[in-house]
Amino acid sequence: MNSLLYALVVALRSHRWLRLLACAFIFTSLGNGLTQVVVFGLLLQWQAPAALLTLAYFFATVPGFIGSLIGERLCLHFSPIGLLVLTELLGLIALIFPMLGVHYHSIPALLAVQSAEALLSGMSWPALTLLFKRGLTEHELPAATCLENVIFASQVLLGTGLGVVLFQRIPVQPLLVIDAASFLGSILMLFMAGKAFISRVTPKPADEQPSVTLRWQHLTVRQKRSLLLLPALAAVGSPAMALLPALVQQIQPADAASLALPLLFARSLGQLCGPMLLKKDSLARYAAKNRLLLICMSVFLLAYGVIPFVSGGAVVALGMVFIAHLASNIVFAAGTFGVLSSFHAMQIASASGKAWRWQTISASLFTGIAALATISLGAIQTLYVVSASALLLVALIMARFRE
Repeated sequence: MNSLLYALVVALRSHRWLRLLACAFIFTSLGNGLTQVVVFGLLLQWQAPAALLTLAYFFATVPGFIGSLIGERLCLHFSPIGLLVLTELLGLIALIFPMLGVHYHSIPALLAVQSAEALLSGMSWPALTLLFKRGLTEHELPAATCLENVIFASQVLLGTGLGVVLFQRIPVQPLLVIDAASFLGSILMLFMAGKAFISRVTPKPADEQPSVTLRWQHLTVRQKRSLLLLPALAAVGSPAMALLPALVQQIQPADAASLALPLLFARSLGQLCGPMLLKKDSLARYAAKNRLLLICMSVFLLAYGVIPFVSGGAVVALGMVFIAHLASNIVFAAGTFGVLSSFHAMQIASASGKAWRWQTISASLFTGIAALATISLGAIQTLYVVSASALLLVALIMARFRE
């Protein structure tokens, strides 16, 4: 079998540390998804304005820029497992923000927890890619790409799935307690993974390690392209995802939360299933072909563009969101594989940190534009104008860096 899922199963069977790492991120994804439900559910319940709902996505991305810089630097001095444990501990502490938000009915506190999660995600990304590059062979890198996607998607599949069922049925505080327990479980799994990883992988001596400095003018076309794929996806996808709560508010103003939370679940289901459609050997082909990537991004925007016309048809809206993220995460898988496969082990933390920062800048810029445009154009018109412009810009950039 040649599917990404099969490659992941084989890698999990071969590496105990990878199984423990996967369990750790399943725990933390459960908690992060619950936090997301609490934040967006309360913002919708408190009838936050559309521009603020869009800015909530903005605050959930910008701190990742700083986080990736911190993570990249820390990877030079500490083990990647140790850095991941640190981010989980800080994530546990950050649960103070939603608790304060609920107690004081504070929107800034809810936005603060989004920012804290973005900061910690930026810190963990270089460590995670470095861990994969050190612990897996080149042949196993597609499995790492698949696992990254599973980690990314399970946040909503598990956390939001549970949150959709429990939100408005039980008080928010018990949801946050479950969130805290998930962080503790993740920390335990990471400690166990660290022991298994150290016993299996021996790092190279310091005098054999190549320079980690990445200079744009010295990179190959393939390396430049791999660094640009995730920022390109962020430019196209971020405005649409940021506008989703506001779109739902326009479509179903009487009870926006009852539709918005299932849409978040459908979004992550598509994120999980998209890369599963790919074969292991096709990742490199997708990463190199402009037409395939642009088709996927166009499908994403067309699916989101249909959502405003399905008022009263929740099932159709769920289907459109699923299709959109089915397509977008094929691009995400190609982008993450491109970074992992284009740089050697001592460059991977720097390369992944750079890709994350550019992705953050791209998402922040286009989300900010969408937030400003929403004030005068409304959510629906903003979706068409901003996202279509981003797709055109991405097409021009990808043509410039064609392999």
